[in-house]
Amino acid sequence: MARPRLLVTRRIYPDVLERLIAHFEVSHNQESDTPRSKQELIDLIAPSEYLFCTVADRIDADILAAAQGLKMIATGAVGTNNIDLAACRARGIPVSNTPDVLTETTADFGWALIMATARRIGEAERYVRGGHWKGWSFDQITGVDVYGSTLGIIGMGRIGAAIARRAQGFGMQVLYHNRSRAQQEQAARYVDKETLLRSADFVILVVPYSQETHHLIAKAELALMKPTACLINIARGGVVNDADLLAALQARQIRAAGLDVFENEPALLPGFCQLDNAVLTPHIASATRATRGAMNHLAADNLLAHLAGRPLKTPVA
Repeated sequence: MARPRLLVTRRIYPDVLERLIAHFEVSHNQESDTPRSKQELIDLIAPSEYLFCTVADRIDADILAAAQGLKMIATGAVGTNNIDLAACRARGIPVSNTPDVLTETTADFGWALIMATARRIGEAERYVRGGHWKGWSFDQITGVDVYGSTLGIIGMGRIGAAIARRAQGFGMQVLYHNRSRAQQEQAARYVDKETLLRSADFVILVVPYSQETHHLIAKAELALMKPTACLINIARGGVVNDADLLAALQARQIRAAGLDVFENEPALLPGFCQLDNAVLTPHIASATRATRGAMNHLAADNLLAHLAGRPLKTPVA
């Protein structure tokens, strides 16, 4: 009996690929991570019954329409804003994602950006590498203290709660804003968004992207922040209006930003690369070998569960 056909859009870990090849006829390219064009995806998905995609693959209504035999989609990420879920529901195509396995790793990275922006780590490293360090002085690349400051978390889900737990070790006052109050507030206090923005020394964004969170932080919100505050985005590009943020950083309206995600990434606004007060990373908040491997394996678990007629481990509602 012919095995069902599975399209894997990006290079995945070899041990995960071996698991899938044992059960599927797999179409994949392990030599390159170059994004496929929309037409390439349409051509490749047309004969496929299963799809393993990533957050960088736009699976829209046109692509879904080309996949008349598609039975299931597994994304190797938490976010699903790249997939037309309404079209999937209309077709009865289940979708799975990879929550939980990246929570602690992503929270760690959020803290890495907090520390890097507070203490100007990127700027200091460029200073040393550029041969500019000629001696020590009291006011050389001075930053701001994290310990004892106020942290504002926008989005108190799994990752937000993990960030709040870490803040206790820094003696921070923790404020949060969410669509609803968290069941376990982890020594964090719920406030409205305006109060959080006015009060926090560090504002970290951990919300999923949706129409409701599109440009959640833009010119008006940035104007509420302290001139000494730092903004950290480990959520999704589009949650922040990048043009407004760039202008605020150029004008020193806020102190600094730590950004792991961007609108239209990887084509970020070129002005960001000219800033000393921005720490820029290429969407790597979950990027440890163990965690990315766990994300790969969880996506495979869901594909194999559906193939065997079992419930998905992590279905998207």
